[in-house]
Amino acid sequence: MTDRDYMERAIALARKGLGRTNPNPLVGAVIVKDGRIIGEGWHDHCGGLHAERSAIASLTESAEGSTLYVTLEPCCHWGRTPPCTDAILEQKIGRVVIGSRDPNPKVSGKGAALLRSAGVQVEEDFLREECDSLNPVFFHYITTQTPYVIMKYAMTADGKIATRTGASKWITGEAARQKVQELRRICPGIMAGIGTVLADDPLLTVREENARSPVRIICDSRLRIPPDCRICRTAEQYPTILACAAGAEKDDPAMARRRQQLERRSLRILETPARDGHIDLNALMRLLGAEGIDAILLEGGGTLNESALRSGIVQELQVFVAPKIFGGNGKSPVEGEGVALPSEALGLELRGISNIGGDLLLRYQIRSRSAGKEALCSQES
Repeated sequence: MTDRDYMERAIALARKGLGRTNPNPLVGAVIVKDGRIIGEGWHDHCGGLHAERSAIASLTESAEGSTLYVTLEPCCHWGRTPPCTDAILEQKIGRVVIGSRDPNPKVSGKGAALLRSAGVQVEEDFLREECDSLNPVFFHYITTQTPYVIMKYAMTADGKIATRTGASKWITGEAARQKVQELRRICPGIMAGIGTVLADDPLLTVREENARSPVRIICDSRLRIPPDCRICRTAEQYPTILACAAGAEKDDPAMARRRQQLERRSLRILETPARDGHIDLNALMRLLGAEGIDAILLEGGGTLNESALRSGIVQELQVFVAPKIFGGNGKSPVEGEGVALPSEALGLELRGISNIGGDLLLRYQIRSRSAGKEALCSQES
């Protein structure tokens, strides 16, 4: 086996922690001696052993003189667990092959430098692109302290998310809907607008047995959510945040009474700075990031989607395309006035195409915000 083989094994191990390590990164590690794997591990959950220490705990023999393959630079500071660099040195590991560089200021470059200063042979940036692809959420969150936002929507081949009557169940097939359940499971937060709640009465939970459901975040500037909707009825079981606009009660005296009624149902009201009477989505992201929510699945309608794109809070799009045509005046996934010229469009970079049952899943990264963001225009939720 080659260095590539061992690092690819470490990458596969890292993925085992998907959905459980937030806000920590996904990391895998493999220890090799004389051409044999003698230990391997991964970061399984936040607060658990880091990948390096997990691999060391599984050792079948002494690691002295061995090579450690790890997908992310080893930490060199105390957090919930001791520094991994200490454990590497204690085991007298002779060579460390690192995939991704850690952007965490407490680690960045320091872990590798510490190992080198102790005489360990260190190689960096090995299969870096593949290793980096494990942790777009962590890299974004650790550098901005705001959640990584994935906008998800399902549409027909002619770009409709609902028929002219507003009906939307179901656009995609069962396999695509199951994929959405997986997305909900790996994101600590799920966000929708009040328009979606009023139109669809969604539950916004994970339907898999024993799976953790994300914190539900509803953008509801004036707290219009019906107390008898499914989200309110299940707030004691599933943590739910209602984000409202500061000062909105001045124009709506009944809002204070609605607020008290909702709080009695165990919904948490998060008052956010307002912009033109609506929620400032950038401010909301800062508040949610401060609470440790590092990733959000945005399942909004066309209005909230447009506001999110215009605000620049979205990093990734996952678009399910069904082989159907609704035609007519069906709803668009992004509403608002839109851009005036093609040159003003919000740029996307295609990162993957998958067949999900009979549907397509297109995965995009936001490429450019400078032109399109300001040209988009609509009302927030």
